[in-house]
Amino acid sequence: MLLLPRLCVCAVLLLLLDPVVLFRVPQRLLARETERKDTHEVVSKAIQRLHELFDIGDLPQNALPHRKPPQFMVDLFNAVADSDGITKEPGILEGNVVRSFEDKVHSDQSHYYFNLSSFGRKEKMIKAELRIFRQKQSVVPGKSFGHHFCKIDVYELLDSGMKPWRGNLITSRLLPLYTQGWEVINVTQTVSKWILDSSSNHGFLIVTTLPSGNSLESRFGRNQKHGKHAFLVLFSDDGRRGSTATNISPLLGRKALAKDDTPHIPAPSENAVPSDNQVSKSRKIRSASVSVERNPMSCQRLPLYVDFEEIGWSGWIISPKGYNAYHCKGSCPFPLGEGLRATNHATVQSIVNALKLSQDVEMPCCVPDKLHSINLLYFDDEENVVLKQYDDMVAVSCGCH
Repeated sequence: MLLLPRLCVCAVLLLLLDPVVLFRVPQRLLARETERKDTHEVVSKAIQRLHELFDIGDLPQNALPHRKPPQFMVDLFNAVADSDGITKEPGILEGNVVRSFEDKVHSDQSHYYFNLSSFGRKEKMIKAELRIFRQKQSVVPGKSFGHHFCKIDVYELLDSGMKPWRGNLITSRLLPLYTQGWEVINVTQTVSKWILDSSSNHGFLIVTTLPSGNSLESRFGRNQKHGKHAFLVLFSDDGRRGSTATNISPLLGRKALAKDDTPHIPAPSENAVPSDNQVSKSRKIRSASVSVERNPMSCQRLPLYVDFEEIGWSGWIISPKGYNAYHCKGSCPFPLGEGLRATNHATVQSIVNALKLSQDVEMPCCVPDKLHSINLLYFDDEENVVLKQYDDMVAVSCGCH
C-alpha cells in the first residue's frame, strides 16, 4: 500500500524537476501523427494532379476482371503505340481521343442505342463510326435460297411522342449474304447532332431486305461472349496539345535514345602537357573522394518508371501497365560541348556565368529537349473503352538550356 504514494511523490518531483520528460512521448506521437497527415495530404494532392493531367474523370472500380475490351480498340492501340504506350505511328489517329460506346439495346435485333453521356464537354468530335458485325446466311442442305445479296438501310430513329420511329435515312448498302465480318458505317453528321442535343438521341434502326423487296431477319449479331455486339466509335480532339510532340519523328527519337543513354565526358586538350607538380596534384585528387565533385556527372537522360499499379490504377488501365518517362540530370559545365545539345542561348548564358559578368546569371540547366507522346487504353467510369494520346510525356533526349 505504501508503494502507490511513493510513486505519486516521485512523479510529482519528476514533473517539478523536468516537466518535459513526461510530455516528451506524447509530443513525439503528435509529431509523427502530424507528419503522417502531411504525407497523406501530399499523396492526395499528387493523385489529384495526376487525374487532372490524364483528364480521366471518375474511375471505375476494377473493371478489368469482368470486362474484356473490344478487339478493334486493342488492335488500334497496338497500331498506334508500342508495348510501353509510346507513340510509334503519330498519323493514324484522327484527333487524340477515341471512345467506343457499346450498344445498350439487347431485346430488339434491329434497334441500336448508345449512351453518349461520358463524351467530354471540351471535346470536338471529328468522326463517328457505327460498327456492327454481319453474320453470314445459314445454308440449308438441298434448299436454294435464291439470293446472294441483301440490302441494309440505316435510319436515325426519331421521337414520335409514344416511341421512336423510323426517321432520316443515313445510308444504304448492298452486302453479300454468305460472308461475315464487321461493317463500318459513317454516322458523323447524325451523331454531331446528338452531341449538341442529347435529347435527340434515340438510336439507329437497321432494316434488312432482299433484292425482291421482301424483308429479311436481321443478320447483325449481338454475341456478347465473342464481342460481336454493336459499337459506336467517336474520334475527337479535347484540345490538349503539347508544344513539341508534332516536331518529333519516332526514328529521330530512337536514335536519340541510344545516344543520350551514355554520359558525355568532355575530352582533355591534346596539346596540354602537365607539369610534375600538376601530376602529383592530380594523383592526390584521383585518390580522394572529392574527385566526384571535380568531374560532376554531365547532363544525361536517366530512367523514371511510372507504375500504374503502384498508383492504384491497375484495375481500369488496359494497356500499358506503366511506362518509362525518363528524367534529365547532370551539370552543364563551361565550355558546353556538342554532346550536351546546348542551344545558342545556353551557350551565351554559360559564357556570361563563367566570366562572372553578372551575379544573377546561373549555369544552364539540364532539361528534356525532345519529348514523345504516350497512349493509354482504359475503361472510363461508364466502362466504355477509351484510347487517349498524351503529348510531351516521355523525355527522348536531354540538353543544356
